[in-house]
Amino acid sequence: MRRLVSTAAIIAIGFTPLAAKPAAAQGYQIDCAILLCLAGGWPPSVPCARARAEFIRRITPWPVEPPLQIWRCPMRANFEAPDPIERLYRLAGFNPGPALSLPRERETLQLAQAVGRGADIDVTDRAFDFIRSIDVFQVTAQQNNGRDDCNRYASVRRGTYDRHGQFRWKNSSVSALPPAFRGTEGYGQNCPSIWVRAVFVDWEDYEGTYGFEQVNY
Repeated sequence: MRRLVSTAAIIAIGFTPLAAKPAAAQGYQIDCAILLCLAGGWPPSVPCARARAEFIRRITPWPVEPPLQIWRCPMRANFEAPDPIERLYRLAGFNPGPALSLPRERETLQLAQAVGRGADIDVTDRAFDFIRSIDVFQVTAQQNNGRDDCNRYASVRRGTYDRHGQFRWKNSSVSALPPAFRGTEGYGQNCPSIWVRAVFVDWEDYEGTYGFEQVNY
């Protein structure tokens, strides 16, 4: 299991300045809060509660937005600290407490440019797999008995993040829905009556703990 450096404590301390920021700055940094709270498994705190609420609000129709808009988290540099997540806290502009004690030769900054609408730091490291674990499904599915056969209709699209933090939609299918999704049980089999419209998002935190949320509409 990968080690997360004092996640709850760092978030609790590091997000304190958010409350004192003007409204515009809060909106600008909410994605930093989503990023860090998601990594930590949404630890209990006021900033993380707000971040999770915004994360879910974005998938609530209409329109369906990327739940994490990492390109809006202003980091703009790649700090070569030993732990990528520890580096992330520093770059996001939050104060996790005492400064890291690093060898002088590693105290360097390298500018990193965003690619399209991706992250503006290098998130290709496996430590950032929790970003790529996010899946968003927008689902409409219907099934009922017709006069002579079973009538079925399904429209599923799936949103994913690539290795650079860019979000993309692609066509998908009911069979690709995660086991935690509810409403399509029996689709394509024996023709039970089904009608579901929903948006579903699931993820894994930094340590691989699974979470999900479904919004029916």
